[in-house]
Formats: sequence, C-alpha cells, structure tokens
Amino acid sequence: MIGLRRKGQPVFVLMTVLALLIAIPHPSALAALIPTDVANDVVQGREARERIMRFMAREDVRAALVAQGIDPDEADARVVTLTDAEIAQIDGQIEKLPAGGFLEFAIAVLIIALLVIVILKVAGKIK
Repeated sequence: MIGLRRKGQPVFVLMTVLALLIAIPHPSALAALIPTDVANDVVQGREARERIMRFMAREDVRAALVAQGIDPDEADARVVTLTDAEIAQIDGQIEKLPAGGFLEFAIAVLIIALLVIVILKVAGKIK
C-alpha cells in the first residue's frame, strides 16, 4: 500500500496544482461584436487611401503639382499622414470630378441620334 502511495504522489501534486490554477480568478477577455459599418469604414478607408495614392502617382497629376511649385514626394508624404476622415473627404471630391471631356459625350449623343434616325427610316416612319 505504501508503494502505491509513493507512485501516486506526483500525480497527486500535479492534480493539486491544476486545481489551484483553475480556482485562481483570471481576467476575462474583453471581446465584443463590432458593427458592420465600422468594419466597412476600415475597408473603405484603406481603399480610398489606395485610390488617392494611385491618383497621386499619375504623371499628369505629378506634372500639375510641379507646375504649382509642389514637390510630388512631399505631397505623397502628406497624403500618408492624413486621417481617415480627411482621406474620405478628398476621395469624395475626386469622385465628383468629371472623368471625361465634353467632346466624347457629344460624339456619343450624335451616334445615338444617327442610330435612331436610321432605325426610323428603315421602319418607314421617316421619308
């Protein structure tokens, strides 16, 4: 019986230590769900920053900066330091700018008008 007690002593010590560790209060993890709009804001902020950096990397933009007396590398450094709110505001202003000139729009309208006239002539509505 004494031999069995001596062989079981390490197991007893291990189980006692584990029981004490379980009994000690641990700080709980502070986990919470984040709203979807917060997660989307992070992703959209990253995408907006990337769009602005791509815009700043264009040659025509760099030439315009140099023409205004602004160092393009300094402008890039300032864009990196902007807050997410400032990035969103600038990105919104860039998105509102016209993408193409008036000439392309006028050509598209003329082509559509010509197609309508041809279709009406073929259908016999115009003589």
